Amino acid sequence: MVDLFSVLGARDGAAIAGWRDCAPVSVAALRARAGAWRALALRTAGVNAALYIEDSLEFCAALLGAWQAGKTVWLSADTLDASCAALARSVHCFLGEFPVRWAALHPGGDDACALPWSGPDAGFPALVVHTSGSTGEPQAIPKKLSQLTCEVATLEALFGPAMIDADIVATVSHQHIYGLLFKVLWPLAAGRAIHAASLAFPEQLALLLGQRPCVLVASPAHLKRLPAHLDWSAAAACLRAVFSSGGPLAPEASVAAGHLLGHVPTEIYGSSETGGVAWRRHHPGSPGAWELLPGVGWRIAPDSGRLEVRSRHLGDDAWLELEDRVSPAADGRFLLLGRGDRLVKIEEKRISLDAIEAALLASGFASEARVIVCPERAGERQVLAAFVIPSASGRALLDAEGKQALNALLRAHLGRVVEAVALPRRWRYLDQLPFNAQGKTTQAQLLALLGVGDSRPRVPQVRLIERDDKHDHQRVLLELVVPSTLFYFDGHFTQAPVLPGVVQVDWAIRYGREHFALAPAFRGINALKFQQVVRPDVPFHLELKYDSASCTLHFRYFSDAGQHAGGRILFGPYPEASHAR
Repeated sequence: MVDLFSVLGARDGAAIAGWRDCAPVSVAALRARAGAWRALALRTAGVNAALYIEDSLEFCAALLGAWQAGKTVWLSADTLDASCAALARSVHCFLGEFPVRWAALHPGGDDACALPWSGPDAGFPALVVHTSGSTGEPQAIPKKLSQLTCEVATLEALFGPAMIDADIVATVSHQHIYGLLFKVLWPLAAGRAIHAASLAFPEQLALLLGQRPCVLVASPAHLKRLPAHLDWSAAAACLRAVFSSGGPLAPEASVAAGHLLGHVPTEIYGSSETGGVAWRRHHPGSPGAWELLPGVGWRIAPDSGRLEVRSRHLGDDAWLELEDRVSPAADGRFLLLGRGDRLVKIEEKRISLDAIEAALLASGFASEARVIVCPERAGERQVLAAFVIPSASGRALLDAEGKQALNALLRAHLGRVVEAVALPRRWRYLDQLPFNAQGKTTQAQLLALLGVGDSRPRVPQVRLIERDDKHDHQRVLLELVVPSTLFYFDGHFTQAPVLPGVVQVDWAIRYGREHFALAPAFRGINALKFQQVVRPDVPFHLELKYDSASCTLHFRYFSDAGQHAGGRILFGPYPEASHAR
């Protein structure tokens, strides 16, 4: 078992602990910051502390300092009001970057700790992973320090020899157990440099991965969208391993990522409750079976057909039944057959469809509701669709103010209990749900109401050209190419296809939300102009500028032929439910 604190305490202070904005951060500097957080935690009452910091190196320091002060750290994947409220019922303080109302604490400039470097014992209750509430009622999952260090030792023994002293680069957050282990605890214990930032854009990733020997810690959401037009050759030369977790990676996406990066991703299967359970690498013709991590046992529950595991990564020696159905494969491995409940994964976040439906009914504006996952389309992420039978008050609002008003009201209700990624993007208001001869509403019937089944693309080919991030004003420049098979050219027009103006506005909002933290509610459009038509298969540019102070998104489509369209789109907060009629 790894003694994390002894390892870090014995390292040369001049050694590199990580990188921030291309500048090295020494082990001595990391230990000093941990001392500052330790001093803060020691003078803070209570034993349970919530922690949220986006910078991975500062998070390391805060985590180590809190543990040295005897604090049990509670993690949340986000800082939504519902998540913070759930934390507030159990913690004594908030550390780091929580919203102002939660009075989060930070070390002062003169904070330091004169106590000798030491750590808690193996049985210390180190961590609680606090789910955000997007899967229903929030759950607290405790972890002893021994569970974490045992899993770190397992990962190093199995995968470490191929990594040696490579840097750790990640697209995922350390606020989740996967990112915490792979991006923070394992590198700290093994003496590997940690990159402070999580990289969201493939252009950043391709550049950083090609600078020195490294390991990529990613998710399926990032790996399945690696653009083939970027030059990944330097990255492939420097990479020593690629890891993926948070959801299954489709075989074709795994093989494609392996072709670009020079390493087929190693997928890790597990959960917040179990820690790591198994791993696999896709190969052409392989069935995608999972191989157990050392120290893990598995069996099939006879009544449910679900996976049961027993592991030294758990808090005891009992068998734990998971939600996934499995079947045996060769050499003691197993195949996943899908979930046995209505939990789904959207962008690697577990979402309870039942919880969303219950929240819609609790709003008072819906008498029935069904929520489903829409099939993925090329170049787009998966989204949810909601089918709602309005209540009397919901129908009155729909008749008086229209669909957008009811959409906004229901999304506002959902926004208090689920993350933004779980908010339905497609809405249908019905007099009754469709049903078949057996009296059942099928997913196929609901998808038919959305017009699903047409495989033509709905989005252009997109390439990021430039990005400027300032405090109040942000800008991106994208190159777009619209394929001639685009769905929206249908009927617009037969002899000379023209991109509809409403689609151009929709794309401006879509890519604005992708690149900026836009306010959630659409308020209106000003200065909208369409000067020249956009033709298929001809490259053009979309420039987006966001003024966060006024919640205004400026967009401009242009090419060598001149300006095609432009305007200003206004955003704002959702209306409070109490103001609705």
